[in-house]
Parts: sequence; structure tokens; C-alpha cells
Amino acid sequence: MASLTVRNIPEEAKQRFRQLAASHGRSMEEEARQLILSTVEKKAERPNIFELLYQASRPGMDLPIPDRTPARIPDFGGDAE
Repeated sequence: MASLTVRNIPEEAKQRFRQLAASHGRSMEEEARQLILSTVEKKAERPNIFELLYQASRPGMDLPIPDRTPARIPDFGGDAE
């Protein structure tokens, strides 16, 4: 298992994080571990917009092209003189 040390966290942020961990019934270390794991898993589950565009543009994918309708000339109701 890997270890991670985070330095220079403001004291106020550390206290809030301690309270968050306590509200979940966890140590700060376990809270950080769960936060990291859930963030990484969420990113792995959802493709980003670039991945979606790449998947949509792969060769071999044909999109239907609708038939064109002829242009209509509007009738403004006036007589041309």
C-alpha cells in the first residue's frame, strides 16, 4: 500500500475535515482514503466530453442524412407592378 503526506493545510480546513470525519464515524485518515477512492472511482465511471466525442466519431458510424425539401418562395400578398 502507498502512503501520502499532505503538508500546509490551513488549520481551519483541518478542523473542518476532522469534524467531517467524525460525523461519518471515521478517523481523518480513513475519511481521506474514502474521499480519494470515491473521487477516483467516479472519474473512472463517467467518460468526459472528449471521450464521448471520440467514441461518436469513430470510423464506421453512419448517421442518417434527411432528404432536403425544395426551397419555398414566400408570398407577401402584394401585387408586383
